[in-house]
Amino acid sequence: MKTKVFIDGSAGTTGLQIYERMAKRDDIELITLTEENRKDANARKEAINSSDITFLCLPDAAAVEAVSLAGDKVRIIDASTAHRTNDAWAYGFPELSAEHRAAIADSKRVANPGCYASGFISLVYPLVKAGVIPADYPVTSHAVSGYSGGGKKMIATLEGADKTFEMNSPRQYALGQAHKHIPEMQKICGLTYRPMFNPIVDDYYAGMVVSVPIIARTLPKKYTPADIREILAAHYEGQRFVKVMELGGTETLPDGFLPANTLEGTNNMQLFVFGNDEQILLCSRLDNLGKGASGAAVQNMNIMLGLDEGLGL
Repeated sequence: MKTKVFIDGSAGTTGLQIYERMAKRDDIELITLTEENRKDANARKEAINSSDITFLCLPDAAAVEAVSLAGDKVRIIDASTAHRTNDAWAYGFPELSAEHRAAIADSKRVANPGCYASGFISLVYPLVKAGVIPADYPVTSHAVSGYSGGGKKMIATLEGADKTFEMNSPRQYALGQAHKHIPEMQKICGLTYRPMFNPIVDDYYAGMVVSVPIIARTLPKKYTPADIREILAAHYEGQRFVKVMELGGTETLPDGFLPANTLEGTNNMQLFVFGNDEQILLCSRLDNLGKGASGAAVQNMNIMLGLDEGLGL
């Protein structure tokens, strides 16, 4: 029997990518709405409750509304920010721990992680759990992403006639330290204080690198880059989609540069440890539309259905 899937918000960037992945599978029956019905509450309610799995690819308020339309039978994967810090929802990053994976498998409500948050949490969560970084550590992070993370409007602007001269350069934003991913970064990692986060959007389509600098002398005990890499490698041992790279990243760094777009179109994530005994730089590279959005959502669905987690990925 095929799994019935409804994508609420299938016209958006994440929704379209999930739709494309689902359309290629012979174990999935897609429930679709006509253009005139896709914003009709009654039509959406019927579609949601006729499905086995519903993906929510909506603004936060619309995602909350969609959940209110759903009965107890349907299982929901929410790609919005709305439920990522809600304790009643499983957090959809299975590689973080066996407990996270089990919660996803058993839950009817799964919050898909944010793209920047996925990169940040992949680095910080294991180190807090291992006691390397204290919960009250003043964590900072900077990140660069392709413009597809800004959604259909930004894509249209960057690829259209309205593109300005300034858009040819990297552009920092969320400068007031209120980026929507910060709450989940703090909560999931168990940090006492909000991390300081500096996101940058650049003039390329997809892919991101999230970086976290660590000043060795501020840690409770001495750790070298090799120590940190070993801790991360042990944490993610055996994971299919998260790989801790060689110390210093020499196996993948052309000419000493760390490009952000090399994982476009994949559900992979690569973790790097750079620096020296005084200053350690951690980097997480992923596709903001893959492991940072649609790929992670499909992986979570596979786990919820008891399938091979890489099916369709």
